[in-house]
Amino acid sequence: PPVTGHADMDAFIASTLLVALAEIGDKTQLLSFVLAARLRRPWAIIAGILVATLANHALAGWVGTLIADFSSPETMRWVTGIVFIAFGLWTLKPDELDEDDAPKNTSAGAFVTTTVAFFIAEMGDKTQFATIALAAKYDALVWVVAGTTLGMLAANVPAVLIGEKLAHRLPLKQIRWAAAAVFAATGVLTLAGVA
Repeated sequence: PPVTGHADMDAFIASTLLVALAEIGDKTQLLSFVLAARLRRPWAIIAGILVATLANHALAGWVGTLIADFSSPETMRWVTGIVFIAFGLWTLKPDELDEDDAPKNTSAGAFVTTTVAFFIAEMGDKTQFATIALAAKYDALVWVVAGTTLGMLAANVPAVLIGEKLAHRLPLKQIRWAAAAVFAATGVLTLAGVA
């Protein structure tokens, strides 16, 4: 989509960075490790992650824009500011992948299995809620969805390609704290009317 202003790039960059940071160590990133180990078809898995994320985040972004359409700018500033601070706290809690979240029947193929499993795992996940909040904050649905999707891919493509060895080398606790700080700072700046 053509860039229509500085606000579009702000929405894209903020969405990309916030979701990429929030996704490190997230349940869907853990699912990426499992899918890579079980299916051993990295490009089909990456394509499935892309399709599932686009679908999920387009839906989430649409919900965010609906919320923004029915709320005053002042209400939205307070709600999104508080929500971003809450995301910061939520980010500090490490995710775990339940055995129920991992696909058991992979006869449908790597692409379909990944698309379905990733879409379902992303429902109610913090990155989905972040997409709702970002779309409500910015009036740039396409740019928010493009940014959150890029952020998901930035965190999950290495997980698929490099696998679990990468997870053990990343300082996940420090990354969670950095993500929490970015979310909290975004919330505070939103409440202050700066962001």
